[in-house]
Amino acid sequence: MRQAASTARAATSSAPGNVGDVRKANLARVLSVIAASGNDQRLSRADIAGLSQLTKASVSSLVADLLAAGLVIEIGVHRDGERGRPAVGLILNPARVVMGMEVNVDYIAAGLVDLSGKLLAHEIQPHADHRSAAKEVLAALGELSRRLQDAAAAQGLMILGGGLAVPGLVDDESFTVLQAPNLGWVEQDLDVAALLPEPKTRFRLFNEANASALAQQQLMDAQERDFLFVSGEVGIGGGLIIDAELFVGPQGHAGELGHVVIAPDGKKCSCGGRGCLETIAGQDAILAAANLGAVADGASRQQRISQLYQALETGTEPAVSAVAEAGKSLGIAVASALRLYNVSTVVFGGHFAALEQWLRPAMEGSLKAHAPSIAGQARLLCSPLGQTGALVGAARSVVGDLLEAPHQLVG
Repeated sequence: MRQAASTARAATSSAPGNVGDVRKANLARVLSVIAASGNDQRLSRADIAGLSQLTKASVSSLVADLLAAGLVIEIGVHRDGERGRPAVGLILNPARVVMGMEVNVDYIAAGLVDLSGKLLAHEIQPHADHRSAAKEVLAALGELSRRLQDAAAAQGLMILGGGLAVPGLVDDESFTVLQAPNLGWVEQDLDVAALLPEPKTRFRLFNEANASALAQQQLMDAQERDFLFVSGEVGIGGGLIIDAELFVGPQGHAGELGHVVIAPDGKKCSCGGRGCLETIAGQDAILAAANLGAVADGASRQQRISQLYQALETGTEPAVSAVAEAGKSLGIAVASALRLYNVSTVVFGGHFAALEQWLRPAMEGSLKAHAPSIAGQARLLCSPLGQTGALVGAARSVVGDLLEAPHQLVG
């Protein structure tokens, strides 16, 4: 994982102030080397010593701590050097996992991610969260979490920590959702202890689009260090990666593409403003413009989305025009974002990825019309993560924290 590689560099350049700090830094350095190698290489202690630039004696002592904490395991036999002397290989413990969770407007989700970042299992459950009390939503998510906890225990997996992503601005330290317009939550404290009792490490709270951007980062080429992730759900979120790091700005608002004003005299937005991109290209906005937004017939949002796809497949109006208008507005917002953030890559997730074939022509045409000097260099990609992006990103971030500070699990 990229976090592991960066940890090794950070550990090398750090200047700890005492022996305890040195050992903490060296634990992270050794674990990062093992993580960066992947489970196929099965590095020996001698290999790790060479890569970490630590003595063999130090590595043996540090590995003993990591083994005792259950973060790594010995596996297989690795031939060490030209002498052919057998040595035991080391890999990240596949039985240690982190739980990622998400609350969105019309569903809740949870999944298990191992220390290498692989999604092992997940479940997405339809759930009407708009205007629902946070306590009720977390109760439902807690039940989903307990099912996964039971499944993990049955498979011999230990959950070390967890992360939750929500579609709004958050304060990670206090587990507070500062503002989530599409949920109707303002200054809402969350009882995360009900989701994952007594995690071995800390629990974290994320903005949904930021978490998705972090998950997408793991799929990008190593040289792709700057991109904007645009999440399309009922609302539209954005996660900005600059120099391979998530950039949220001093108040956490960076990347909020959904509230870029496209039509100053347009419709009222859930944020309180008017004419935001979300009022034209958000999921509900598209359904309404396609005459599929009414709920009087009792159809669920997912049923109406299925109807939208059917209409698009057959070229039926007004669905085609609604999606084209969304693409046009999205192109205007992207043109502004490319200039403002000085990035050339934009990755689309959520319903934007699913609607790509119908959105892209209008979006590209709009981008060329509004930013002709940079449109040719723009890379517009679609994420394959679907609805798992936010929960995977939340979990992988907690894994990254653990790899950077394994001493929290070492006795």
